[in-house]
Amino acid sequence: MTLEPGAQGATPDATPSDAMARIIDAALARHDGWLPFDQFMALALYAPGAGYYAHGSRKFGHLPGSGSDFVTAPELSPLFGQTLAVQVQEALAHSGTDEVWEFGAGSGALAEQLLGALEDGQGGGVARYTIVDLSGALRERQRERLAPFGDKVRWVSELPQRIEGVVVGNEVLDAMPVKLLHRVKGVWHERGVVRAGHDARGGGRAADGALGWEDRPTDLRPPVDIGGPHDYLTEIHPQARAWVATLAERLARGAAFLIDYGFPESEYYHPQRHMGTVMCHQAHRSDSNPLVAVGDKDITAHVDFTGIALAAQDAGLTVLGYTSQARFLLNCGLGPRMDAAPLAERALAARLVHEHEMGEFFKVLGLAAGEPWEPVGFAHGDRSHTL
Repeated sequence: MTLEPGAQGATPDATPSDAMARIIDAALARHDGWLPFDQFMALALYAPGAGYYAHGSRKFGHLPGSGSDFVTAPELSPLFGQTLAVQVQEALAHSGTDEVWEFGAGSGALAEQLLGALEDGQGGGVARYTIVDLSGALRERQRERLAPFGDKVRWVSELPQRIEGVVVGNEVLDAMPVKLLHRVKGVWHERGVVRAGHDARGGGRAADGALGWEDRPTDLRPPVDIGGPHDYLTEIHPQARAWVATLAERLARGAAFLIDYGFPESEYYHPQRHMGTVMCHQAHRSDSNPLVAVGDKDITAHVDFTGIALAAQDAGLTVLGYTSQARFLLNCGLGPRMDAAPLAERALAARLVHEHEMGEFFKVLGLAAGEPWEPVGFAHGDRSHTL
């Protein structure tokens, strides 16, 4: 079954940049003209020199018109990182470690906030702050921003065999490629990408020069049965689960705190969520068509936190807690920080906890190597029972 490229808001004459087009066409040629969506998403985000996170455009910022594409919590308010530092310091002390690992450090704003807060009286600082980031362009921005911290900050492109310390990942899981599954008349298909001129099964073709969808029958299934006879589009997250399993295998001592937007399994695969969660972001606008402006906009999917927690547990980690970002930050003392902040700063920080903004939309999952303990961030409002 093929969907024409006009579906989900595409414009028929929209094509990716020349470099990205060549990369996608080469990948299509290697896959007989049909590219599974997770592989397409990986290229769109990370292809060297052409993927969204691999070129030098500005991505992070809180003001529309600033040249950025979306806002993250550290860019919105420095109180985010300063408050998170309370939990990081507690985890460092509990585990007897002195190193922080951040995955996908973006502009470096969160690292700057955590390092500053940890050195300014929340435990005496850390011996080393290690950033794992695949984007060379972002890494250069991070180096410039974090230069005042000297040799304390280092960058690596892959995980070592053993990690001791506290791991932080803010909006990392949502950028990991997902597989798209489409139930049509009770039959599950995997969705892939095709180019005009491809003899798509089912007889459909993309408009001339554009990318289009093609669904092929598959044995893949969502992790739970989804009620109802209606057609249903959703995602599964094998790469995110594999990533957290690898992290679990290598985290010998310490904890991890993963912050992202998403749901527990029962909400993620609710029968009414029939159009999936894949979204794109560009210039502070969102759309649901990843086949347009490929390489020039972000592509994300919500996180199935149940799947992430189960993968971590299966690999030996303990779930410390799961709650909303609002509850987590308030538990860590955001309220008094906001009270002491100037009015303008207070208004921005409020977006971190407002239910209709980031407060409920984002969740925090805490994991640990070894025996469970009671982190301050989950002291009230823990929702682990919903996973």
